Amino acid sequence: MPTSFLEIVELPDGRIELRRADDEGSLVTLAFSEDAKVFLQGQHVEVAKAMLSVGVQMAGKLVEGDVDRDQGPRVLH
Repeated sequence: MPTSFLEIVELPDGRIELRRADDEGSLVTLAFSEDAKVFLQGQHVEVAKAMLSVGVQMAGKLVEGDVDRDQGPRVLH
């Protein structure tokens, strides 16, 4: 992916998108259920920012080859 500025946008329907600043297309979309929003006490946007930040960092490590991809099975929680 070419280097560009990324932005996090909350859409009118409550979904949160990561997209290039110069493009309306979505790279990643997060949708929190109403139950999750209540559980997070309205802080779902902050949680989304943290999730997307870690995801972008991980993607950068993958591109740079800093991640060992042959670690065997992974458990996703």
